[in-house]
Amino acid sequence: MASEKRRPRSEIDRVQGICHALRTAIIERALLPGDRLPEDALGERFGVSRTIARHALGQLASEGLVDLRRNRIAVVATPSFEDARDIFDIRVDLERQVVRHLAGKLTDAQVKQLKAIVEAEHEARHGAEGTSIRLATEFHVRLAEMTGKPILVRYVTEICYRAGLSLSAFARPHSSDCAVSEHLELIDAIKQGPAERACALMDEHLEAVASRALLQSAGARSRDLMNILAPYAD
Repeated sequence: MASEKRRPRSEIDRVQGICHALRTAIIERALLPGDRLPEDALGERFGVSRTIARHALGQLASEGLVDLRRNRIAVVATPSFEDARDIFDIRVDLERQVVRHLAGKLTDAQVKQLKAIVEAEHEARHGAEGTSIRLATEFHVRLAEMTGKPILVRYVTEICYRAGLSLSAFARPHSSDCAVSEHLELIDAIKQGPAERACALMDEHLEAVASRALLQSAGARSRDLMNILAPYAD
């Protein structure tokens, strides 16, 4: 974007750092739909000006993760059930493209990288639920990155985070055991091919995620933003 190119590199890096931290907090369910994100509190927590915090919130709003309201009030977006279902439908189509590009082409090194993420998922399955969700998202984003197609990577990454936000709004507990077994099956299917079989398995996996999770509202919670974001500001 032209406006972004005109800003100093250090400012762009700070904006991107805040965006990354807030995306992670959202995907780990530390931040929930409807949580307020005041510019002054974000600036204090991340050690930046309100202007930089405002730029970060604007970027997250363009990604559908934040809603900007009157009087510069920003909150974590609250997708409707229809939005959530649409997001998963779009995600299925995008990740089918990923599988088509990778089927039968994964290298041994790539398989090793993917299995390392799944191993981390396995180790985290009895820990904080947010960690399992973040790792499951990382698995899908890493698959997209392996295509080497920047536009596809961008849209898969954005839709994965928006799906994570939807799961926060309409969710039962995440099933890390299912994610681990299904991800291992996906690695084998993509490695071996053919593309049709691997695509079908990806479709089944994402539909299973949706059917397991998009069921009930998590409800509103009132918490202290400074404490929530402390682990993400380092």
